[in-house]
Amino acid sequence: MSHTQLYLISPLDVGGDFPARLERALEAGKGLVTAFQFRVKGIDNHEAARLAQPLQEICAAHDVGFVVNDSVTLAKRLKADGVHLGQSDGDIKEAREELGSEVQIGVSCHASKHFAMEAGEAGADYVAFGAFFESGTKETEHRAELELLNWWSQLFELPCVAIGGITPDNCVPLVEAGADFLAVSGAIWSGDEAESISAFAKVIAEAGNA
Repeated sequence: MSHTQLYLISPLDVGGDFPARLERALEAGKGLVTAFQFRVKGIDNHEAARLAQPLQEICAAHDVGFVVNDSVTLAKRLKADGVHLGQSDGDIKEAREELGSEVQIGVSCHASKHFAMEAGEAGADYVAFGAFFESGTKETEHRAELELLNWWSQLFELPCVAIGGITPDNCVPLVEAGADFLAVSGAIWSGDEAESISAFAKVIAEAGNA
């Protein structure tokens, strides 16, 4: 049985009606969406905290983890459930000292077994691999292969997240290869968020029952 879950990544614009859209997505994704990553660029921490507050409350009400992208400082300020670090966003051990043992720390490992093993040894709570497909939301420098998910899920207990251009139409091989989470952004926010979540739920359930 597949236990793959969804990890939502915010669009860069989280103002306006976005809180209402997040609410709809989480309503539609009960039991399937377990985390939401707050990813904003080019604004200061004060503004980021203002934008984050309503989203954080919605996540808490739905029992969905609220993860801050890139910034340990902002994660600490918001008392976020987690922080997601890129390869250049700082040291896992330092982040752990800053944030404490309860906070989930995830690390982008691109297509590197080496990065992933290092992250695991340093105490990360999950590793992210990708991009598996061309992404509309981010330039893809690194391409990951399915074999990487197979390898990781067979050897390690640490959860892995697949990221990069993932849609309901292409996600089944990732589920079958052992991805614990599918990180999705464009596939959700570029259309009707509730319909997109339902489409993911259907194919993930079918992949699990196959």
